[in-house]
Amino acid sequence: MKIGVPIEIKNNENRVGMTPSGVFELTKRNHTVYVQKNAGFGSGFFDKDYTKAGATILDTIDEVYAAADMIVKVKEPIEKEYNLIKPHHVVFTYFHFASSEPLTKAMIKTKAVCIAYETVEDHDGTLPLLIPMSEVAGRMSIQQGAKYLEKPIKGRGVLLGGVPGVPPGKVLVLGAGIVGIQAAKMAAGLGANVIIMDVNMKQLRHVCDIMPKNVTTEFSNEYNIRKHIKDSDLIIGGVLIKGAKAPKLITRDMLKDMRPGTVIVDVAVDQGGCFETTKATTHEEPTYIIDDVVHYCVANMPGAVPYTSTVALTNVTLPYVIKLANEGWEQACQNSAPLNKGLNIVNGNIVYREIAEAFNLEFSAS
Repeated sequence: MKIGVPIEIKNNENRVGMTPSGVFELTKRNHTVYVQKNAGFGSGFFDKDYTKAGATILDTIDEVYAAADMIVKVKEPIEKEYNLIKPHHVVFTYFHFASSEPLTKAMIKTKAVCIAYETVEDHDGTLPLLIPMSEVAGRMSIQQGAKYLEKPIKGRGVLLGGVPGVPPGKVLVLGAGIVGIQAAKMAAGLGANVIIMDVNMKQLRHVCDIMPKNVTTEFSNEYNIRKHIKDSDLIIGGVLIKGAKAPKLITRDMLKDMRPGTVIVDVAVDQGGCFETTKATTHEEPTYIIDDVVHYCVANMPGAVPYTSTVALTNVTLPYVIKLANEGWEQACQNSAPLNKGLNIVNGNIVYREIAEAFNLEFSAS
């Protein structure tokens, strides 16, 4: 198969779809890999590294799309890429369709095969291609939240860990999945007092077993959320519903109950966000303020640590890329139930129910 790895052109996205080691694994299986010039530069990988691994370097993104059967990316295509995607393409990347109707309709129009990292699902219900980026984003949410709590950038002026004689800050984490656990772990490590909330009691019991004493679990409902937002310094939104829009757990009216300078970080922004006031931001302009509450809603948080993120992503995507390349997408998806769950749009048809429901579009079960 001919595989293309283009430069990510989303704002401040420095990750790349594949490391040189990933390219090597494909070329030694007699697949052809086209990498756009300087595609890996932001992640610390250079054209000579890809060439040594057996890749062919192409100058432009147009050339990469034109030469390839399968496109391996990190983020969803943006508008200037739409016309480059043709019916023969298999596009393997993070799509997060449920948060963008224009993207969904654009990919339907291309009639390409769109396989989304975030909906590839193992037999136990876990999302193996989302986990590493959720781990990165969960940890980063505390790192960024702690920074934006500083007064010069309009935060409350709170040091999360406190100091002797001054109590630590309070962190509220909504969701006890991968993002929430990693966020709670980082916040606890800094010495903050952490409340982590979820509706899944089995998951809360697991959190109780693995977390230190400064992490407390509580069942998630509106009453409890409203109670805790009043004195939380940092609030992390990490709720995920597979393939669907995130629920709005914090509404606009709740902001008035928060103290001025409270920081809220919406890690679910890719799926529409779990705060009503969420709007996607970039690393260039990461925050905005509504009702004196600092919102951090960067839609590609792991793009700020691209070396770590690219290596972590290739570690988990490569086995699926190899399978798709070796068998072709149809046979690979027939033979692999997890990969089959990754099919979102095929030949102009939405084949993932939650995406169709998000926009009231037609769903095809085939």
